[in-house]
Amino acid sequence: MDEDGKDGRSISRSLAAQHPLVRELVPDEVEHGVLIPLKTTLELRDDYQTGRVLITRTPTKAANPVIMMLRNLLPDEIIKGAPHLRRCAKPSDLPAHLKAQFMNESPQSRQIHTGKSNWIYIIVGPENMLNRDEVLRALSSVEGMEGEVFLRSIPVPMVSPTSQVQAAMWSQHFWPALYRKNNPLGPHPSMIARQTEEIAGDAAIWMALSHKVARQAHAAGFGEAMGACIIQRGEDKTTIVALAGDARWKQQGKVGCTGNPMAHAAMRAISMVAQKLVRAENKKTQISQPPILEFEAFQDSPILEDERKVFELEHPNPDGYLCHGLEMYLTHEPCVMCSMAILHSRMGKVVFRHRMPLTGGLCSEDRGGGIHPSRGRTAAADWACSGAAS
Repeated sequence: MDEDGKDGRSISRSLAAQHPLVRELVPDEVEHGVLIPLKTTLELRDDYQTGRVLITRTPTKAANPVIMMLRNLLPDEIIKGAPHLRRCAKPSDLPAHLKAQFMNESPQSRQIHTGKSNWIYIIVGPENMLNRDEVLRALSSVEGMEGEVFLRSIPVPMVSPTSQVQAAMWSQHFWPALYRKNNPLGPHPSMIARQTEEIAGDAAIWMALSHKVARQAHAAGFGEAMGACIIQRGEDKTTIVALAGDARWKQQGKVGCTGNPMAHAAMRAISMVAQKLVRAENKKTQISQPPILEFEAFQDSPILEDERKVFELEHPNPDGYLCHGLEMYLTHEPCVMCSMAILHSRMGKVVFRHRMPLTGGLCSEDRGGGIHPSRGRTAAADWACSGAAS
C-alpha cells in the first residue's frame, strides 16, 4: 500500500476499517485521485440561453417611484422573472460594451457615465412580454422622468448561473448577475459537495479493485480490461457487494467487433447484486431453482476468483430494493445500455475513471446525451488521477 502523504494515510485508515476480504483483495498500489462531478444535459445545453429585456435609466432620486410604478403596471411573473439578474445597476457596474454604447449616444449620456453618477439603470422586464409604447407612457408619467425616456433592449442570460465564476462572466458580458448558491439545472451545489466529501475518503480503494478485476478478466481472455465494483455505504461502515470484470468474449470468442454487450462489467455487477437478493429470499422460502442454460447470455456467475470471493459474501441489506442507494465504481464510462441499466436499478452514485467519448452514456459534454435532471437520484462523477491505469 502506497502511504506517501496525506492521501496515503487517509486510504490506509479507510482500508483498516474494511472487511478482511477487502484488505486481502486490494492491490499494493492504490492510485490517489479527485472526483469531478458530471454536469447534466441542461447544465450544458442551457448554459448560454439568452433572451432580450428592456432597460431604462432614471435619476437615483426617482428610482423608487419608477420601481413602484413598474410593480403596479406589470404582473408578478415579469417582476420576479429574472431573480439571477440585479434589478438595478449603477453606470459603473455595466459591462464595458454597454458603457461604451450608452455613453456615446448623446452628450447627456456621456455626462451620466462621467465621474460620480446620480443615475441608475433598471431592468423593466422581458421584451417579448411588454408593450413598448405602454411602458414609455408609464415611465414618462413619473416625476423626474420628463422629456425623452431612455428605453433600450439588451440580451441577458435567461437561466441562473451555476457558479460564482459563471455569474462573474455574465456580469462582464451581459448584465450584473447574482449567484444564489443554487442550481436550477441539476443537483444543488451543497448536495454535490456533501456527496463528494462522503465518498472521497475510500473511493481510491474501490477504483483499485475495479482495475484489478479488469486486468484479470482481460488476462484470462474473457473481455476487455474493464471492471466494476459495487458497494453499500452505511453510517458506520462500507460493505462491498459485487465485483465483476468484463466478459463480452466469454463462450463465444472474439467473433464480430463488439462482443456480447449483456456481459459488460456493469451489467454483470448489477446482476450479481440481484442474485444476492434472490439468494437471501430463497433462504427464507427454502426454494432454489438454478437455471439450466446451454448459453448464459448475461455471464453473471463469478468467473474469476476475486469475483467468487465477493459473490459468496451475503448482501448487507437482503431486504433492499434493486441497487437502491448503492455506489458503483467503474474503470470506464458505461455505454448507453449499461447507463440505462444503472439508472433503472436505482444506483445511488456512479464513479468512473476513463471517459468513452464515442460510446459512453453518462457524460453530456461530448455528445449532447448524458444525465437528465429527471434522473437526479443517481449522482455521477469522473475519477481523475495522474496514473495511467488500464
